[in-house]
Amino acid sequence: MRHKDAAIPLDCISNPTTAIAPTWFKVGLNASLYRPARRLQAGLIIDFKGAESIMTPQIKKWLIFATIAIAAAVIAVLGWTALKPSGPGAGFVSGNGRIEATEIDVATKLAGRVLEIMVNEGDFVSAGQTLAQMQIDVLDAQRDEAQAQSGQAVTAVASAEAQVAARQSDKAAAQAMVGQRESELDAAQRRFARSEPLSRQGAVSMQQVDDDRARVHGAEATLTGVKAQVATAEAAIKAAQAQVIGAGSGVTASEATVARVEADIEDSQLKSPRDGRVQYRVAQPGEVLAGGGKVLNLVDLSDVYMTFFLPETVAGKVALGSEVHIVLDAAPQFVIPAQVSYVASTAQFTPKTVETASERQKLMFRVKAQISRELLQKHLKLVKTGLPGMAWLKLDPQAQWPANLAIKVPE
Repeated sequence: MRHKDAAIPLDCISNPTTAIAPTWFKVGLNASLYRPARRLQAGLIIDFKGAESIMTPQIKKWLIFATIAIAAAVIAVLGWTALKPSGPGAGFVSGNGRIEATEIDVATKLAGRVLEIMVNEGDFVSAGQTLAQMQIDVLDAQRDEAQAQSGQAVTAVASAEAQVAARQSDKAAAQAMVGQRESELDAAQRRFARSEPLSRQGAVSMQQVDDDRARVHGAEATLTGVKAQVATAEAAIKAAQAQVIGAGSGVTASEATVARVEADIEDSQLKSPRDGRVQYRVAQPGEVLAGGGKVLNLVDLSDVYMTFFLPETVAGKVALGSEVHIVLDAAPQFVIPAQVSYVASTAQFTPKTVETASERQKLMFRVKAQISRELLQKHLKLVKTGLPGMAWLKLDPQAQWPANLAIKVPE
């Protein structure tokens, strides 16, 4: 198939005195299909000779595929636009955000080596479940040492109590001696009282009177010494009782040390503080961690919310507990109910996640829409964090939700 001669306007040629042939840019074509043009001095007629057809079967096949792909993309966009809720009108406001959940870091209290991790990423765990075990060889040795010290303290208490009993016996013996010496003193005083009048009458000699007087003084001195022994025994009893108290304090301290070490051993079993799902394994078995080193990261799937941003002209109208309907980009066929649980007290510059340029130029207030715990428990395995979506908020209590924003959750 050949083309007829074609006339080229003068304004298409930069130099009419020069022979110029049009350049052809065709993808996948062989330039040899086009022959050089012929310049005529009068009228500048260019003759195309031998231009052959270039529509090969392979090119036709690619064109068909491209047409089908473009049509499928157009249908997909139209379908997504049809399923995506459109603006319901006055009384409603929206903001885009992402699904978030409370994150919990499971960390070791003491420095040590990770012995074992019992769960993997994505596993569901319950409160109190053991997730990981730290090595406790050193703690076991410390507990044995503390228990031995506790036994020594108990023995010290028994020894101190025995000392108290011995000192009490010494006091009782000294008190008995006091009674004996008091009796001897009384007898000596009576004898001296009889002999002294008799000496005036000459019935007894003065030597006898002097001896009786000396016996009285000796009995008095002996009684004073015995009473001092009683006081010494009382002081010894108090000292022994103080030893008992000290030994008892040693027992309490050693028992507290045993309890502390046992608590550290218990804390070496890292347990889940609440129901949730393992998001990351931060450490691996065999790694040595410092105190507070993270081992696992959990998400509490019963505390899920969406954070979005509203302009300052709207945030003042939002009340806590207001009804919110959430539509996720990944599941536009569902509308999830939620309630406003938090409105920021101060504005902030709009984050980059806000889509429109006009909104990025304004200060925005952060709003949190909390999804009910009961709904989350029913669909626990379907809950995913990080999913983007749109939160629709009803400002007018009298307004009715449109059909495309009516609550619809998975069965």
